Amino acid sequence: MTGSLTIRSLRPEEIRLAIDWAAGEGWNPGLDDAACFSVVDPEGFLVAELDGEPAAVISVVNYDEAFAFLGFYIVRPELRGRGIGFKLWQAGLAHAGARTIGLDGVVAQQENYAKQGFTFAYRNIRFAGAPGDGEAGDTVDLSTLPFAVVEASDAAIFPASRTAFLKAWLSTPGHAGRALIRDGALAGWGVVRPARAGWKIGPLVAQDEEAAEIVFRALRAAAGAGEIVLDVPEPNVAALALARRHGLAPVFETARMYTGPIRPVALERLYGVTSFELG
Repeated sequence: MTGSLTIRSLRPEEIRLAIDWAAGEGWNPGLDDAACFSVVDPEGFLVAELDGEPAAVISVVNYDEAFAFLGFYIVRPELRGRGIGFKLWQAGLAHAGARTIGLDGVVAQQENYAKQGFTFAYRNIRFAGAPGDGEAGDTVDLSTLPFAVVEASDAAIFPASRTAFLKAWLSTPGHAGRALIRDGALAGWGVVRPARAGWKIGPLVAQDEEAAEIVFRALRAAAGAGEIVLDVPEPNVAALALARRHGLAPVFETARMYTGPIRPVALERLYGVTSFELG
């Protein structure tokens, strides 16, 4: 490699660079993802600059003292194979310290991630399609619920507390959340947001398939017309059935991988992953 290489954290207003590169790779990020991602870990988005120009990006976001999540690992196509990405990778892992790191690895990179100490946990399948009209049904606006109730439900399906992120995710203009209350308790909830193409549902959390169905239809109604994208953890067979029932087809897959132990998560309640980039 020739030229001067420097690695630094992206400023909050620069995180859109990683979002734009992800869009260029076909990952279809949400329109306002940058604003939500930036609140989690201000030092967790890194850029490698070659002679002052961005050459590669990565995010390794520290959620708490035990868990971090890696995403946005992208090297400019014309600069691949020159060692730039690996240097940035090392800097990202150093930022996580001794934390367990999770990621959603694309098929082409899963073998390389395994060599770096990541162990396969399960597949996530991206489904997409244009289901029929939805209906709000018996759901309520998610914003009418106490935040602590939603956060407690989220804690069951994610390996770390993510208070700042969740607050931003639920309150960002353009994001719509619906919830189902059953016997006075939260039975299901989810968020839909506009993406570069269509709409993305995530998270979608439910106590059972019936609740997931009701919330999915409500989120579809909130989105209106257009394609819907739903990222489903493969171990949740009810979630796979829901996606197929609404005419969504698999278009992409990743492997959820970890470098170490995580706290238990209830995958049977997780019908839609929040984000492949931040978990």
